[in-house]
Amino acid sequence: MNVVGFCGPSGVGKTTLIERLVAELKGRGQRVSVIKHAHKTFDIDHPGKDTWRHRKAGAFEVLIASGHRLAKMREYEVEGQPSVHQLIAEMVECDWLLVEGFKHADIPKIEVWRAAKNEPPLYPHEPFVLAVATDTPDTLPEPTQRPVFDMAAVPALASYLMDTADRFHYRPEIHG
Repeated sequence: MNVVGFCGPSGVGKTTLIERLVAELKGRGQRVSVIKHAHKTFDIDHPGKDTWRHRKAGAFEVLIASGHRLAKMREYEVEGQPSVHQLIAEMVECDWLLVEGFKHADIPKIEVWRAAKNEPPLYPHEPFVLAVATDTPDTLPEPTQRPVFDMAAVPALASYLMDTADRFHYRPEIHG
C-alpha cells in the first residue's frame, strides 16, 4: 500500500484536491482510500438513530453495515489523538491511502499551499514534504528542489505519484 499525506492550513483546498485525485487515480485503475483528520468533535450519525443510541448508551465501538457501505465509530475512553500509524493499521489494503491533515506525521506528504492564505510554508523545514501543490507555482515564498504542481493539474500530480510510488510504499514494520 502506498501512503501519502496532504498537509497545509485549513481552507487551502486539501479536500478538493484529494477529491479530484481520488477520481483521477480510480480512473487509472487504482483502489484508493482516505483518512481525514478532524479537529473537532463530530458525528456521522444523528440523535435518535440506532447507532447514536448504542453509542450514547456506552458502546465502545459501533459498526453499521449494509450491502453498500460500512462505518465504524469508536469512543475513546481517555481523550487523546490516535497517531496516523494507528489509523493506517485500521485500514483495509488498497493501492493508495491519501491522508488529509496530520501535518507533523512522519509520512511522505504533499504540501498544499496558497499565497492568499498568508501563512508560511512547511516545505522549507519539513523533511517529509516531498512535493508542493499550489495555485501559484511561480510565486512560492522560498525556492525548492521539490516538484511543484499546479493544483489544477491533478493528472500531473497523479502521474508523479504513480511514477514514484516506491517513495510512498508504506512499511508497517517500521512504524509498528
